[in-house]
Amino acid sequence: MAEARILAYAGRDGAAARVAYRRAGVAGAPPVVLIHGVGMASEVWAPQIDALAAGHDVIALDMPGHGGSSLPPEDARLSDYADQVVALMDGLGLPSAALVGHSMGALVALEVALAHPARVRAVAALNAVFCRTPEQRAVVTARAGSLEAEGRAASHEAAVARWFGAPVPAELAPSAAQVSALLASGDPVGYARTYALFAASDDAHRDRLASLAMPALFMTAEGDPNSTPAMSRAMAALAPQGVAEVLDGARHMMTLTHPGAVNARLLAFLDAPAAPFDAKAFRRALGAFLTGVTVVTTRTEEGEMRGFTANSFSSVSLDPPLILVCLAKTASSFPVFAAAAHFAVSVLAAEQKDVSALFASKSPDKFVGAPWQLGPAGSPVISGAAAWFDCTRHEVVEAGDHVILIGHVRGFGTRDVAPLGYCRGAYVDVSLGLQALAKRDEPARVGAILEADGALLMVEDGKGGLSLPTGSCLEPAANPRSLRGALARLGVEGRLGFLFAVFETPAAGDGPPTVSLYYRGSFEGVPSAAAGAVLVPLDAVDLSRLPDEATRSMLARYLRERREDAFGIYVGDAAQGVVHPLATPAPHG
Repeated sequence: MAEARILAYAGRDGAAARVAYRRAGVAGAPPVVLIHGVGMASEVWAPQIDALAAGHDVIALDMPGHGGSSLPPEDARLSDYADQVVALMDGLGLPSAALVGHSMGALVALEVALAHPARVRAVAALNAVFCRTPEQRAVVTARAGSLEAEGRAASHEAAVARWFGAPVPAELAPSAAQVSALLASGDPVGYARTYALFAASDDAHRDRLASLAMPALFMTAEGDPNSTPAMSRAMAALAPQGVAEVLDGARHMMTLTHPGAVNARLLAFLDAPAAPFDAKAFRRALGAFLTGVTVVTTRTEEGEMRGFTANSFSSVSLDPPLILVCLAKTASSFPVFAAAAHFAVSVLAAEQKDVSALFASKSPDKFVGAPWQLGPAGSPVISGAAAWFDCTRHEVVEAGDHVILIGHVRGFGTRDVAPLGYCRGAYVDVSLGLQALAKRDEPARVGAILEADGALLMVEDGKGGLSLPTGSCLEPAANPRSLRGALARLGVEGRLGFLFAVFETPAAGDGPPTVSLYYRGSFEGVPSAAAGAVLVPLDAVDLSRLPDEATRSMLARYLRERREDAFGIYVGDAAQGVVHPLATPAPHG
């Protein structure tokens, strides 16, 4: 086996750290990174290294606190182990690699794949744990807590018995002896910290596997009571490109006891041809980008007017003022717009869905059904639009099956109305403001979680309680009962970002429930202490001072997601609901 090497990198706190690894195989071949489980080291992968090295660049590492690698932090996180993998890939100059992890290493491999999807071309999770039952969790938690009391030898003997059987079958004795030796020679601190993390991380990817962006193999053994076939099948069902395989007659250490079967499946998975590009899935993915809706229009020299609906619109430049729209070459209006000397873009208002549908149709009289007027460059602009831009042609750029029409803006206008939004094939009301809430018969509470310089804006009630700024509607600021009005009284101007939570709170009597909508964002201005405003550092928020359990639960989630940089939207009632993720956190480079 190849000699162990050392690569230095900076840990989470910036302190010097090291990762030990072994490398074998074909230089320039597709790289594969192997990540072992708790108590093991890179040499446990010997059967897989031998099998993969013929056609791959194989790198087997020692996890933090194992083999020749430095210890993980005392408050070890799954991200610390993932960061070590990425640091090794950076140090070896690997833009991407396939990852294969066993047991705890499977959790690490999945964490890298979810947090750094551009760096992982495929991931295999062998004997992985996932969403243990309460009984399973109680057993593994107790095991983690009793390591010191039982002593290392007793703990390791119990592990060997779980993994190989008691007594160990004669044919498995060599593998069991190798595992026992690795457990005995390992760093007890690294083992304890890693096992404690392993015990608590079985549901770390429960809500994230649906976003796994690459082929994924979930393989386990029929006789593994801790990394069960049901767990692997559940993970494969959640992952978009997930596949589950179960090895008959094997147990937890199947990589050692059944290397032929494991290696054959790994090679088939790693060497499988790339799936053909899925144009429909690509289109669906593009649909996740929330856009506005525009109508693009022009008037020919002969006076003929043409128009189409588009959401592929963007600003290009301020000096000179340029915008662009994209037009399919298959569109019936393509010849007209490709040759047009001028065109206009009207950004539709929220109430103009009918105009959007009209210009997306094949109606020969579109301009009869929608009011319009000529803009300064000579193209018709849609009356009542949220904004319009009349342009002369600046450039037409070929771009695959589309052309990009770049226009030089010669005139524009705007109205203070909500624009029409579009996402995932449906229109979206992006205002969620006074107009939306005014149509509701139920009582409403509109609030905000606003942050500046690591502190939250809160309101003291003079009786020891705290609350978030709220109102019965969003705006305007002139309305003292609106959220904008409440913020004005506190001396600040809110910069509302994403919606954070929507839930109902039952009424005390027979009345309708209160519908609550909370935004997250920031603010500008100096909070007025005289009005009860107070800035509370994020790490000093006392949830017990909040007025009700629903608000306490919501703010606790905010603080947790704020630490993890992974926000979602809660939709439900005061007791239960679902958090819909907004996005996977961007990779930290």
